[in-house]
Amino acid sequence: MSDQPGPNTENLDGKLQILECEIRATYKSLYEAIQPIPYIREKLYCVDKVFIEGGSEVWIGEGTSKGSGTPWLRLDSYKDIYAEPPAKPVRYIIQAGPGFGKTTLTLQLTYDWSTGTKGSPFSDVRLLIYLRMRQLRGVKSIYVAIRRYLVSKKCKLTIADIKAILQRTSSVAILLDGWDEYPEQDTEVGSYMRGIIGARLFPDHDVTLTTRYLPTEVPATARRVQLTGFDAKARDQYIRKAVVGDDDEAVDKIKQRLKDNAVLADLCQVPLFFVMFAHIAHETEEFRRFKSVTEFFKYMITCFHSHLRNKERDPNVVKQTRRYEDDHRELSRLAYEGLSKSDQQIAWNKEEVVRRLGKGFYQYHIRIGILVEEEVITDRTNADGSDVYATEVRFYHKLFCEWYAAYYVAEFAATADAFNLAKVLRKMDPFDLQHVYRFACGLAPDVGGKIISYLNTIKGGDKFAILCILEKTGSVDDIRDMIAELCSREIQIHGSHSKLLQRSTVQLLKIASIHNIPIASLSIIGCGFGAEQLGSFTGPELPVLTTLSKLLIKDSVDASEETAADILGYITQCPALRELELYFDRIPEAVRGIEPILAILRTRNVKVMWHGATTSSRVKKWRYLDLFSGKLETEDEQQCKDERTTTKTD
Repeated sequence: MSDQPGPNTENLDGKLQILECEIRATYKSLYEAIQPIPYIREKLYCVDKVFIEGGSEVWIGEGTSKGSGTPWLRLDSYKDIYAEPPAKPVRYIIQAGPGFGKTTLTLQLTYDWSTGTKGSPFSDVRLLIYLRMRQLRGVKSIYVAIRRYLVSKKCKLTIADIKAILQRTSSVAILLDGWDEYPEQDTEVGSYMRGIIGARLFPDHDVTLTTRYLPTEVPATARRVQLTGFDAKARDQYIRKAVVGDDDEAVDKIKQRLKDNAVLADLCQVPLFFVMFAHIAHETEEFRRFKSVTEFFKYMITCFHSHLRNKERDPNVVKQTRRYEDDHRELSRLAYEGLSKSDQQIAWNKEEVVRRLGKGFYQYHIRIGILVEEEVITDRTNADGSDVYATEVRFYHKLFCEWYAAYYVAEFAATADAFNLAKVLRKMDPFDLQHVYRFACGLAPDVGGKIISYLNTIKGGDKFAILCILEKTGSVDDIRDMIAELCSREIQIHGSHSKLLQRSTVQLLKIASIHNIPIASLSIIGCGFGAEQLGSFTGPELPVLTTLSKLLIKDSVDASEETAADILGYITQCPALRELELYFDRIPEAVRGIEPILAILRTRNVKVMWHGATTSSRVKKWRYLDLFSGKLETEDEQQCKDERTTTKTD
């Protein structure tokens, strides 16, 4: 839409009211159309009926660094993200992996604002601007975006009106959903949105951004939040709120099915997966057990197809739908091509998709809900200046795009040599598209080794190799060499790692320990270490690792005697461990009352080193645990003791 002459400022108050009514109506159409399961078309939910408080944590401190110096602080509610209004506007960065509910959270925030919900973080905001960044291809300003996507076709407001309104209205907040899906991230057009995120534009307004990964232009004062998923309480609430109501027997049935599938316990901390699991587990009489995330996702896709087939009566139609389910090579190629572009393409022109897939295949996948149509405004205008609309097609969720792209990767890897496979995989960043790699290894275990070998050649790739190894089904013997290779190097559980990666790393270590595979070194860094037990840091609880040789724990917290006793008690259960290094801000002078523990450590000749400042000294230095007295001694004190011992012996 072309810009029009400037507005009459005397009418801006009235136009502000019109704009406010328009965007509230738009938000209502969005938050009342939640579809938890793609194929359940007959019932749409209001976001308030399905939204459940998942876990969230805020980064204490400023900047984008993820070192071990500052911990994440758990929040009680999503509203606490905004609980302490800063003295000046800030950028809120809400970060989480795929399926963790970033979009659902933003819709809940728009619902709270639109309906005047008590306690809404934006209750004092006159205008809340909510934009889905995947829609902003070619959009050069926020005013154009508002006119295109938040205002109805019949509305008379112009882009110039909207610009004047925002410039005159101080009480404005901006919600930008999905930086990772923004098609103009690295283009000249994208410099405008980068300017908003970096606070060069709209510096006087609060801006919230959701994303899988951090943008490069984040101001040092940004407040960072990460979503950590569903715990047991949140899962119970969702089942009751959105699936079965207060039917305790039905609730217990779904929970039991989750318990029967150990691999799903971690998976279902991801809200998207749990939502689908809960609905499918409730509707399906027979529910199998799964060995990997890939197996579950494949089963879930099969349920989508079965749901639609069960409605068909014509055997010829049923036969055709089975062909559509089994032969999706062109859809897989389309998904791969989109994700492998430097600027990822996750939406396509409808005509192009129909041409490539065939009309029957296309309509079937629209009916089943795996593909979704969306009306968008093009850059073209009609002769009268009105906008030209087009229909774009996307996957229900980006994870579905990754699922089909994985089929293409797995098929290509089956015949490709290492050089040509690397050329294909280099186009897809595992830090952004980890599920493509994981699914490919699960779909074709025979070629998974090739993919894992490639991951081990790139910086940080060993983290994703861990996830991929766990997707390869079969006996441990099939992946023993891969686990042994990873465990021969230092393995880290870091506060900056996603919860999924933390849990997967622990799972890998557990497999290694059970199957007597040596674990050379484990470092736990920046995980908010607690005082009661080793498993009390904000990652997954660490099991006893009988083959672990060295353990390092580093965190910017004070270590009490109780913490020290818990750590030392843990390592007594690890018979192969010979070295323990601990880095804390402050450390005790001694650890008392642990004579049985010290006796075990003496028999194994375990070296225990501490780095930190004691209560009697502010200087951080190395200290060594005396395995007889439980005191922490400096290197000089230990050397003097050794000299005295040598003299007595002589």
